[in-house]
Amino acid sequence: MGKSTTAFIKFLLLVLTVLCGTLSIETIKPVSCLGHLDHHHVGCIDIEKKALLKFKQRVTGPSGRLSSWDVGEDCCQWRGIRCNNATGRVVEIKLGNPHQPENALSGEVNSALLALKDLNHLDLSMNNFNGYPIPYFIGSLENLRYLNLSGASFGGTIPPSLGNLSRLNYLDLKNVYFSSEESDLNWLSGLSSLKYLDLGGWNLAKAATNWLQTVNMLPQLLELHLSGCDLSNAPFTLPFINFTSLLVLDLSNNGFKTKIPQWLFNLRSLTHLDLSSNNFQEALPEAIANLASLQKLDLSENNIGGQLPRNLGKLCTLQSLKLSGNQFVGEITDFTNNFSRCSNNSLETLDLGYNRFTGNLSDSLGFFESLKYLQLWKNSFQGSIPESIGNLSSIQELFLSYNQMSGGIPKSLGQLKTLRVLEMSENNWEGVITEDRLVNLSSLEEVKIYKDSPNISLVFDISSNWVPPFRLTYIEIRSCQLGPKFPQWLKNQSHLTTVILNNARISEAIPNWFWQLNLELNKLDVSYNQISGRVPNSLRFSDISTVDLSSNRYEGPLPLWSPNLTKLYLRDNHFSGPIPPNIGEVMPMLTDLDISRNSLSGRIPLSIGKLTNLNTLVISNNQLTGEIPCFWDNMPFLYIVDMSNNSLSGTIPRSMGSLQFIEFLILSKNNLSGELPSLNCTHMVSLDLGENKLSSNLLTWMGESTASLMILRLRSNFFTGGIPPQLCGLSNLHILDLSHNNLSGHIPHCIGNLSGLKSRLTEADTAQYQGRLEIVAKGRVLEYYSTLYLVNSFDLSYNNLSGEIPTELTSLIQVGTLNLSMNRLTGTIPPKIGNLKRLETLDLSMNNLSGPIPQTMSSLTFLNHLNLSYNNLSGKIPSTTQFQTLGDPSIYQGNAGLCGDPLPKKCDGSDQKSDSPGEDEEDKDGGDGGAMEKLGLIISVVIGFFVGFWGVCGTLIVKQSWREAYFGFVERVKNRVAVVFMFVKEKAPWNY
Repeated sequence: MGKSTTAFIKFLLLVLTVLCGTLSIETIKPVSCLGHLDHHHVGCIDIEKKALLKFKQRVTGPSGRLSSWDVGEDCCQWRGIRCNNATGRVVEIKLGNPHQPENALSGEVNSALLALKDLNHLDLSMNNFNGYPIPYFIGSLENLRYLNLSGASFGGTIPPSLGNLSRLNYLDLKNVYFSSEESDLNWLSGLSSLKYLDLGGWNLAKAATNWLQTVNMLPQLLELHLSGCDLSNAPFTLPFINFTSLLVLDLSNNGFKTKIPQWLFNLRSLTHLDLSSNNFQEALPEAIANLASLQKLDLSENNIGGQLPRNLGKLCTLQSLKLSGNQFVGEITDFTNNFSRCSNNSLETLDLGYNRFTGNLSDSLGFFESLKYLQLWKNSFQGSIPESIGNLSSIQELFLSYNQMSGGIPKSLGQLKTLRVLEMSENNWEGVITEDRLVNLSSLEEVKIYKDSPNISLVFDISSNWVPPFRLTYIEIRSCQLGPKFPQWLKNQSHLTTVILNNARISEAIPNWFWQLNLELNKLDVSYNQISGRVPNSLRFSDISTVDLSSNRYEGPLPLWSPNLTKLYLRDNHFSGPIPPNIGEVMPMLTDLDISRNSLSGRIPLSIGKLTNLNTLVISNNQLTGEIPCFWDNMPFLYIVDMSNNSLSGTIPRSMGSLQFIEFLILSKNNLSGELPSLNCTHMVSLDLGENKLSSNLLTWMGESTASLMILRLRSNFFTGGIPPQLCGLSNLHILDLSHNNLSGHIPHCIGNLSGLKSRLTEADTAQYQGRLEIVAKGRVLEYYSTLYLVNSFDLSYNNLSGEIPTELTSLIQVGTLNLSMNRLTGTIPPKIGNLKRLETLDLSMNNLSGPIPQTMSSLTFLNHLNLSYNNLSGKIPSTTQFQTLGDPSIYQGNAGLCGDPLPKKCDGSDQKSDSPGEDEEDKDGGDGGAMEKLGLIISVVIGFFVGFWGVCGTLIVKQSWREAYFGFVERVKNRVAVVFMFVKEKAPWNY
């Protein structure tokens, strides 16, 4: 071969080589030039490989996470690394760790990555970089287009160099916690290519005035996420909008307290707008219709009010609308009617819950055929469920609970084959539910139909051999009639995890087939029925589970179940025998144990002390005996202990005084004796030790370490000594009962410091003011439970207290029951007792009180039980309307000096007192002159009657028969006038 030929061949090879490098992939075949495959890459560059290994030296992770970095020479094949096929340079590092905290990388990111000149994608999200700052060098990765450091535990300060990444179009720094002074967003202005920005969780409080202006300088921005950034200022208007291409805007969970900004409605490209969990106020503007491309609108958890804009229903592109947790009012008919006319109706989520909507649900609701989630709960909707509900062929979750709806359940509801969750509680449903209302609900998993009222108006009438098409996991039916038999249609429900059939009028034993379903339950509640029989020990429960069999007729020994059980309520049944001695070992996870109101006997087992997670222990109203065990040091979380109404004896263990979080300690109606131990229980709300045999003085710690007490009941014991002044430090006290003891001395004047008896509790306080309590009021023992927060009582009766009733007692203006009877009190009834306007029961009997009954008591308009008997009171009993309603003479007997109704003893002139509080002052000012004025008024009225009668009728008397009739009439009038004067003479407060 000649030289020319050789040269020609070299030339051809050169041409082919050039062609192979310049032809596009689309123009060549799968077989590459010169026999090489076209997807073959060059392999990673050695300097970049060394840089990655240096990066790995400072980063640790679980075994296997970066194991591929230890083998193989080609770093482009390592996990999380991608290279450019042509150049072999690293272009992507993807080491994000979504939803796998156990696989998190940790350590420090070092500057070795600067060697990766072509790196354009860096994802280190959801790792744990130990609060290290974001490396300053990242701002030098000039080719970076994607940066995701969200949730990676970076801290410190934000490097200003990030603003140098002019090519960056995706930046996610969500939940990156910088120091509190980091709120300057000026570095954002250099990111002119940015399309995606997420700074969720940042504290931008100091940037509240300029955050919007800064973001507005990003013209290519498509998504902006500033959720939970402590923003409070949103300008209502903007001079110009630079990011008009914005598609997604998330400003949720901030602190805006303004109207919804007007500039939002100029972002006409928006598809997703989330303003939830703020405090936006006033009405939703009509301009919302400008956002014609909206697919998702979330305004939930704000303070937006008024009616829905009429044109809201014209946003036909909406797929999700969430308006829950606002103050919207009026009907939703306009919205549903307008939206149902959309030809491309694709709404999947409609959440209007927790508002004030009213009116009936429109039939147009049935046109939302794509609707999957409908939440209308916590409103004031009325009327029945429209028949058109059956047209919601895609519905999966339907929430109608807590409205004022009524009527029967429509048959069309049973057509919803896709329905998984049905909640329609706390309405006024009535009528009968038969299997034809349920027959097509083949996807149903959860159903809730209940109301708190015990009245039953909804009846399930389902054949015993009916087999449902669904497999429930959750059933809650309360205050509806399922019984008298246990519902047989649950026989094939083998997937149940929650069974609540409360107040369902079931009166037979639960059949064996239910226990044999081999369920693993997290809640079983069949309370408030009449179910009898015994409960098997074979039930299985999942973690954090509850059993409530209260208020039935179960009998036999207490059942023991799996160790996962956390709450056990067996009160008000017929269980008998001892508490199982191993209860604390078999069910060690119990947090709540209520076995009260049964027939349990024997001692309290020591194994209860092993229930170290116990919050409530209620074993009252049984027949338990023996002493209270000393295991309280092992139960640090107890806040309710109720052992009342048993036959427990011995002393109260001193270790009970160290129950740090105890709020309710109720040991009444036992045979406990000895001294009351020191109680260092700063959270205690109620202390009831009544009806025992406790002795010694009331200790001074009572007011110091139990200052939060609302109820103190020590009645019917053997306490002696005086009432300590420290008791006046119980400023929250609403019920004080120290009656039936041997207390002596004076009632302390500081009793006026009990400010709790000067203010009223509200229903909001009932969570802290609960439990059953017996109060002596209105002359009898009354038991209070749900209305206990309304009771204000002060009872020191049946002691040996002496001295006067302190005037300061009359400042306790909310007292409803005041009982100081059976003491040795002296002096007068305080004149200011009329200040106790809410007093219903007043018992001052069996004392040595003297003086008159104060006239101010006439203003006690709520008083319905009064006992002043057996004192030394004197004077006239007030005859005002209030005292006339208390007409029983026995309430005044034993007071020789009292007179007037209803006593048979009449008052003579020296005993006369005015009947109203103001008359004494009038007499003081006017003397007899005022009284004579009243007499003159009466005489003038009588004379005026005669003159008027004569002037009208005198001229008509011309016949003898008329004259005889007239003089007969005059004679009768004279007799009546004489009676009037006798009455005036008897009642007038002056002497003739």
